[in-house]
Amino acid sequence: QVQLVESGGGLVQAGGSLRLSCAASGRTISTYAIGWFRQVPGKERERVASIAFGGSTNYADSVKGRFTISRDNAKNTVDLQMNSLKPEDTAVYYCAARALGITTYGYWGQGTEVTVSS
Repeated sequence: QVQLVESGGGLVQAGGSLRLSCAASGRTISTYAIGWFRQVPGKERERVASIAFGGSTNYADSVKGRFTISRDNAKNTVDLQMNSLKPEDTAVYYCAARALGITTYGYWGQGTEVTVSS
């Protein structure tokens, strides 16, 4: 099984940038589809970006053009570059892995908190 650990969260002013990293251990991250999700207390979890096995990416409309997901096979990580951050991006961000042939994300990290001040 793969274990995931997120890092890179913090406090940033609106308009700033952060880069989140999802580090995998136990398995090669390239054998999983990876998604970045975020959740605010009282709201449903939202998938903000994902990268498929073949490298194709997908973004939520709310982050399109501002966030970029990328995979670094050498480091066994999947990063989320977040630019032009807005206060509404404030959330706990999680990365999750989905195995080939499986439709749900079965492996989750512990989350990293992002706070964007206005």
